[in-house]
Amino acid sequence: IAGGGHFSGRLTAPLCFAGSVCMQILKLKGIDIKAHIAAIGGIEDEKFDPVSITDENIAGKEFPVINDAAGDKMKAEIEKARLDADSVGGIIECAVTGVKAGFGEPMFEGIENRLAAAVFGIPAVKGIEFGRGFSSALLRGSENNDEFIVSDGAVRTETNNHGGILGGITSGMPIVFRVAIKPTPSIGKPQRSVNLETMEEEELLIKGRHDPCIVPRAVPAVEAVTAVTMLDIVL
Repeated sequence: IAGGGHFSGRLTAPLCFAGSVCMQILKLKGIDIKAHIAAIGGIEDEKFDPVSITDENIAGKEFPVINDAAGDKMKAEIEKARLDADSVGGIIECAVTGVKAGFGEPMFEGIENRLAAAVFGIPAVKGIEFGRGFSSALLRGSENNDEFIVSDGAVRTETNNHGGILGGITSGMPIVFRVAIKPTPSIGKPQRSVNLETMEEEELLIKGRHDPCIVPRAVPAVEAVTAVTMLDIVL
């Protein structure tokens, strides 16, 4: 495919607008969505408590992280990549609270299915995991299973390895997932490519302004697609 305009992050602007409206409607229903930068260039932020997600004071931050010290290290890593005419990727963690048990379907219209399909509409997304995700593959069933308990007269799980979704259906626990964002492909380093007219290999040198890391700007996009999807499901 020649040209990458249809993969541009600019296309997420109307999505973010729609998502902001949906988040306001969801708040009226007691449902809250928040996301933060979980990692950039191998530097990790603190993670959400999957059982009890409280106000981590990330709302309104220009650089949305829980731990500002980790955020400063991430910024330094981004600047290092910029000075090297390169780029870095990262991971975004998102949580949805206040969703009651019973939403979703066990097969093709499960909550994971719906959210994953929407999230992959964001340019540069290369992966998504729910709950313990890929790390659960390293555990035994006895370690990964979430035991049910009664708390304040309500049934919930003591842990939340399942990320709030069991068999495609919400369990009433917080929905927690992480999204992998690849490094920006438009970098200042010379790269090998092919001239489609001559079918000969040529050196490609991309000019212009290109962000060395799009992860911070992808955070509201993840929140937006989550809000649009969850409101559609709830309604």
